[in-house]
Amino acid sequence: MSRPAVSQHLKVLKAAGLVRDRAVGTRRVYSLDPVGIDALRAYFTHFWSTALSAFRDEVNRQASTPEHDT
Repeated sequence: MSRPAVSQHLKVLKAAGLVRDRAVGTRRVYSLDPVGIDALRAYFTHFWSTALSAFRDEVNRQASTPEHDT
């Protein structure tokens, strides 16, 4: 991956609040931003809980319909 591509990806991650940077001499050192990572984790926890609950409900609904009884 080229340096400009890495730089662009880091810029997007920083704008999303997932990484932060600091100057060290003439370089920028990036690290994960715990606040952003916690927010992302909470989002995916909610997303998967909702999706899996909906899937469970649909499976239960289909299992209780007459055409699926064996």
